[in-house]
Amino acid sequence: MPADDDVFGPALARADAHARQWLAAAADRAVPPRLTPAQALAAVEAPLPEGPTPPDAVVDELAALAEPGLMTFGSGRFFGWVVGGTQPAPLAADWLVSAWDQNVGMRAMSPGAAAVEEVAGRWLLDLLGLPAGSDVGFVTGATSANLTGLAAGRDQVLRAAGWDVERDGLAGGPRVRVLVGAERHVSVDLALRYLGLGVPEEVAADDQGRIDAGALRRSLAAGTGPTIVCLQAGHIHSGAWDPMAEAVAAAHAHGAWVHVDGAFGLWAAASPRLRPLLAGHEGADSWATDAHKTLNVPYDCGIAVVADPEPLRRAMGVQVGAAYLAAFQQAADPLDKTPEMSRRARGVPVWAALRALGRSGVAALVDGLVDRARAIAEGLAEVPGAEVLNDVVFTQVSVAFEDDDRTRRVTARVLAEGEAWMSGSRWRGRDVLRVSVSNAATTEEDVARAVAAVRRAASAV
Repeated sequence: MPADDDVFGPALARADAHARQWLAAAADRAVPPRLTPAQALAAVEAPLPEGPTPPDAVVDELAALAEPGLMTFGSGRFFGWVVGGTQPAPLAADWLVSAWDQNVGMRAMSPGAAAVEEVAGRWLLDLLGLPAGSDVGFVTGATSANLTGLAAGRDQVLRAAGWDVERDGLAGGPRVRVLVGAERHVSVDLALRYLGLGVPEEVAADDQGRIDAGALRRSLAAGTGPTIVCLQAGHIHSGAWDPMAEAVAAAHAHGAWVHVDGAFGLWAAASPRLRPLLAGHEGADSWATDAHKTLNVPYDCGIAVVADPEPLRRAMGVQVGAAYLAAFQQAADPLDKTPEMSRRARGVPVWAALRALGRSGVAALVDGLVDRARAIAEGLAEVPGAEVLNDVVFTQVSVAFEDDDRTRRVTARVLAEGEAWMSGSRWRGRDVLRVSVSNAATTEEDVARAVAAVRRAASAV
């Protein structure tokens, strides 16, 4: 192939055109996919081609086949689950990451990408008020970030009990007690299962889903042995944070490791207005959060932070002595901080987002999401029959109608119309319509249109 051939140009040009069309239409496009999962699969289903196809034609075909089945996550009227949008700088940086095709498992493999990630990690510690010198690892999402932090905690509490889990495994060792709030997120349970720690002990939570600090103290006093306490920064239905200062102090008084699942709610620490509500969060031992949620960088990007690097590097570090790696490995390479040896440079879009926004911009982004959530709550509270069940302290709003049947029918009607997308859920013994404001693109007009959509649905059922 001649060196001057533009091998990538035609395909990249088509990808650029489709991407621009997709982004430009997000504000007005109906939010839900136009195809069901079965229809989407039927549209793509085909035998493996016998021969090659020009790359630009492949890109055009991909767009035509997939786009009808895509959710418009980038819409300012998408409020499902906790799925953030994306911003120009991190999106463009993510394109570069794909073009560069760097493996940042070791610094020697890609010094430039590893350096950018390292600086992004320091900026994150500063922005979120976490201890300087903590290790930062870029993982796929909060589930992997929880696994990473809890693995470090498992190592540390077992080592303090005289058991080397890295050498001897779990069999025959002391059982690790794990205390969690009764309303923690399921990703914590998944991480504990992956780590072989089993089902955790539940501690009572209050009416906003926050762990009860008094109940935590009693649970800690009722048991002995190596212990981990999992706290939550950002309840999935209420947005509330556990009482960090009290809970951390109680846990540390019993020698427990404290891990904070802050998938979206840890970002409140970036706001001077909200940080007092998390007071004491910096005293924990490990934290998990997502950049693809509140910070609005492209999928996938989770962040694991551990205050003491030593237990993290023992739990995650590559110590296999592979000769082909040993010649290039340095102390605390990125692969020593995450479960992956090979990965894309997912920390680069984080750097781009923080560089573009700066400290004040991130604070404005977080505060803006909260303001939109409160505006939605105020609007929905005026819909006949609707009741807002949570104190709207962050980005989550949970609404119920007179009975579960009507709540389900209103939710179904909203989704069928497609003007806005809000996920149904169940909380405090009631079906709810749950709103998660996670996209920086959400405007006051989007808020008004979303509230109007719920009002129309309520009137219709």
